[in-house]
Amino acid sequence: MALRLAGEGPDVGSIEARDATWFDGFFAQHATSVHRYFVRRAAHVDVEDLAAEVFATAWRRREKIPHGFELPWLYRTASYVLANHRRKPTLTLLSDYADGEGEHTSRSVDPADLVMVDDEVRRALSRLSVRDRSVLMLHAWEGLDGEGLAAALGLTRGGAAAALSRARARLREAWDEEH
Repeated sequence: MALRLAGEGPDVGSIEARDATWFDGFFAQHATSVHRYFVRRAAHVDVEDLAAEVFATAWRRREKIPHGFELPWLYRTASYVLANHRRKPTLTLLSDYADGEGEHTSRSVDPADLVMVDDEVRRALSRLSVRDRSVLMLHAWEGLDGEGLAAALGLTRGGAAAALSRARARLREAWDEEH
């Protein structure tokens, strides 16, 4: 067995077996974050199914989830699940709009919902590319930066920092155009 210095590569002995017990803890630790990710980005009726799909993928690929970067991996997987979901054709029933305004009356009071109600913020964000919005949301709403943001975006740390900087600058420009 080769001698390793601390910090050089993963210690196979310290990485727990990724069995049902591991997954239960993994799910308990990250389910709320994944759920909130979808609450901020998808129709409320789809949130539970989308979150379940992410964790089903995580179970199937549990051996490939990078140790120490589990949440960024989940966010990246969630972005793929959401993109695939949005490409699927949907059928909207008229009964879904029975209250006349197109809004369901039983809404969550999550702070993210309150922020997105603000028309000025929504207009400024809508002027950005999907990529810029994604970078800003991962940073501001999900709290990712540095290595976590890089892992979620599939970039180097420097690339993620540059993407965040550019997205912030474009948001400032969009905001200034409105005001």
